[in-house]
Amino acid sequence: MTNEDVKIGDIVTGIYKTGKYIGEITNIRPEHYLVKVKAVLKHPMQGDIHSPREVNVPFFQERRALAFNEQTNVPKKMVRHYDGELPEYKVSLQEAVDKMKLELEAEGTEWALRSLENIHVLEKDYFK
Repeated sequence: MTNEDVKIGDIVTGIYKTGKYIGEITNIRPEHYLVKVKAVLKHPMQGDIHSPREVNVPFFQERRALAFNEQTNVPKKMVRHYDGELPEYKVSLQEAVDKMKLELEAEGTEWALRSLENIHVLEKDYFK
């Protein structure tokens, strides 16, 4: 996809930090697209973004998914057109959380177990 292919209002996928989202382009900037989140495809990884999969870090961060209609700058190289059915936000978030939990449970490492603790806390907030 070239920059000329994208216009305001287009529905795209975008990777922001370690999460992947479906959203709408609301602005075009020199290095980024401003994307309004409509659905979650992949929940962000837990822990320190600069030391992935590490447990012994100064602060093991709880990483939330971007909220419905939250806007974020996504680097242009991380954006692709989206042609599928647009899922409902809460449903997509639940599916992304469930998928992450299965992967973490299967991995079973210390990092995965610590990440699962974070996900359980986030679930209580997401789905109250």
